[in-house]
Amino acid sequence: MSEQRPNGDEGNAAASEPPKEIRTKEQAQIALILEEFGDEVEVSPRGWAEVGADSIYRTGSFLIRDRDLPRVRELFRGGRTDFPSIDGLTRFQPDPKFEFPPDAPQAETLTRRYLAYVDQVLGRGVARLDHLVYACSVSPCPATEQLEVPPAVSPTPAPVGGDCDGRGVKVLVVDVGWTETDAPWLAGVTGEDEHPYSSGTNIRPYAGHGVFIAGVLRCVAPRTEIVVKAYLNRAGAAFGSDLVVKLDEGLAENPDLISLSAGAKTGDGSTLLAFDVFLERLADLKGVLLVAAAGNDGDREYFFPAASPSTLSVGALAEDLNHRASFTNYGGWVDVYAPGENLINAYLHGDFTCTEPPYRGEVRHFRGMARWSGTSFATPLVAGLVAGRMSVTGENAHQAAEALVAQARQLPGVGRTLLPEDACPQPDHACCKPHCC
Repeated sequence: MSEQRPNGDEGNAAASEPPKEIRTKEQAQIALILEEFGDEVEVSPRGWAEVGADSIYRTGSFLIRDRDLPRVRELFRGGRTDFPSIDGLTRFQPDPKFEFPPDAPQAETLTRRYLAYVDQVLGRGVARLDHLVYACSVSPCPATEQLEVPPAVSPTPAPVGGDCDGRGVKVLVVDVGWTETDAPWLAGVTGEDEHPYSSGTNIRPYAGHGVFIAGVLRCVAPRTEIVVKAYLNRAGAAFGSDLVVKLDEGLAENPDLISLSAGAKTGDGSTLLAFDVFLERLADLKGVLLVAAAGNDGDREYFFPAASPSTLSVGALAEDLNHRASFTNYGGWVDVYAPGENLINAYLHGDFTCTEPPYRGEVRHFRGMARWSGTSFATPLVAGLVAGRMSVTGENAHQAAEALVAQARQLPGVGRTLLPEDACPQPDHACCKPHCC
């Protein structure tokens, strides 16, 4: 059954049009998303190309908890719910021909009017937008496009030796997919294939993001088992409700950690309902931890799911390791900061045409390595530290993360910070397990 789209003056046409001229990184990133998703998405607010976007979400439907379905169905006198979902979450699509009562609130799009109507009658927060979760978008995550480096250059951070190597720990990397590489530190990594080339050796936007992330993680915890998933395989993005279905399926592989270098702003600071429900389900699996990127907007506004209480949220340190990176999000909701600027690691072989100003149209040539910046890459570094500690302490992921954050350095003006060599327990924070002390 095909999905119906809202139409008429209250539709989303003006909310999903790319700018006529690309002048900023934000415009370039959103233009790529609109090229992939078209009228499946709305960008808020109208006129976002001039004033900046605060959210991207699915057109024509919204999310509710299963328990609220009877009330919502009655309010809209029916509606469609036969979409893939996880227990506890329903995606609801009203009939586009539904007639609102005269006193129903107005809104800039039909989708937002649905929400406003539910808020008015059933209470605020019963219905939530199905936000697009992205590896690169509203403010780019990663913070920069990849840069060329000589093929013989060593990775930064360099591979860490010692006993805290991640052996026996499994990490699910949720990203754009996996491409085989000849980098020796990535031997044994597996994953779902990405489609990295648009033609010949022309690298697609977002391709290689998962390879780079796996490389950073392996340099910190070289014996960690890593599986890279292609859950963000549409322009580096996925709707929240679709992503949690995939994450729920991924739990069948029994990971200890999930590394997610993606997220979204919601515009009003509300959480992502899809992830609220997923994290509640994750809590039933003792010890499994979601490590999430804090985002690259350079402000303190919440970025989800990193800002959700049960995740480990990771911001980025500048290259000098003494300051926050200029692009990182920050605030009390960011748990820890780790190196995330000018990291070097495995990438693809081929040619990449830059999509973002001021280098838009410039062609870069890659030979298996790249330099990249973003909280996208600080995140797997911290996931690797957690895995490394787990391998010598016997702690589960939550316990290891709590201990790492407790021993982290407090950097004035930044917060708690971790470096690649911090996986092993410190003398003042030695674990209580006899075999590791």
